[in-house]
Amino acid sequence: MQLPTSQASRQVQIPFDPELTPGAWNAVKVCLRIQASEKVTLITDEKSLEIASSLAKELERVGSPYNAWVLEDLAPRPLSELPQVILDDLETSEVSIFAVQVQANELRSRMQMTDVVNRRRIRHAHMVNINRRIMLEGMRADFLKVDRLSQKVAEMVRKASKVHAKTAAGTDLVADLNPNYKWLKTSGIISPDKWGNLPGGEVFTTPGEVNGTFVIDGVVGDYLCAKFGSLRSTPLIIRVKGNRLVEAHSVNRELEEDFWRYTHTDENSDRVGEFAIGTNIGLKDLIGEILQDEKYPGVHIAFGNPYGAHTGAEWFSGTHIDVVGREFDIWVDDEQIMRQGQFLLEA
Repeated sequence: MQLPTSQASRQVQIPFDPELTPGAWNAVKVCLRIQASEKVTLITDEKSLEIASSLAKELERVGSPYNAWVLEDLAPRPLSELPQVILDDLETSEVSIFAVQVQANELRSRMQMTDVVNRRRIRHAHMVNINRRIMLEGMRADFLKVDRLSQKVAEMVRKASKVHAKTAAGTDLVADLNPNYKWLKTSGIISPDKWGNLPGGEVFTTPGEVNGTFVIDGVVGDYLCAKFGSLRSTPLIIRVKGNRLVEAHSVNRELEEDFWRYTHTDENSDRVGEFAIGTNIGLKDLIGEILQDEKYPGVHIAFGNPYGAHTGAEWFSGTHIDVVGREFDIWVDDEQIMRQGQFLLEA
């Protein structure tokens, strides 16, 4: 039976810049390896329609059946809940793509989506705040090469007891690792074991405990990224003790206050839930977009939700915010793997 117009899958094929095609092809054929026999749920919004159209074109070339959902057709933004019609469609899909410009206070709706993705082991591409620049840069990376490097990093950190990160700007951070928590490789090659952000390129875990100073001269995540962009000229300097955020300072007082408020939303919003090493060596600089910038070679951490379904962490937060720096030196136990932002490992 045909759904009412307000709840029907929309035809998203609109004219798009052919420069988007290489990134879309990478997403569909390389990262997700979609087959003609697999049904896909494509979720987008009005601002991302051109990119969604480029992705839909590649799905049609593969011959894969798909339903495309435009959020504004289904519910007012910001979303308080993910529309049920999308959740129902995910229940019958093998693959999903989420190409959306997120708004403040929508994390709950995304968690509802990933709960289904995790339970059904859907190969899911999370393209939060995807834009033209990311499609032309990060999404054109050689993800097979990124995957090889990511695998080398993963093999090293899985055997390690600590990771030490420093920068000339003043970062000096030590992560003591919990052997009971898993390291995940999200290199852009997406498997049923863990949904992944696109563009991909990181290896991450929930740390046992993080201590030290982090000079955030890159970006902060979630909706604060769009608000503040690159922090090169106005870094946020934070101190972490016993895995909790204890200080945050910036000459940009609004940034400082917004970040502090975000990281004190619930009892674990100030707790380090993620410790990660970016491995997308196709990226040449930070651009002020967290979706791409967290994959930039170096270290980033996140406060809040530890993605315990994947890492094994047994605590939870309803928030998650990444913080990214620049030009790291990194040691895994006593072996240096990065110097001034350049990997010392061969891909």
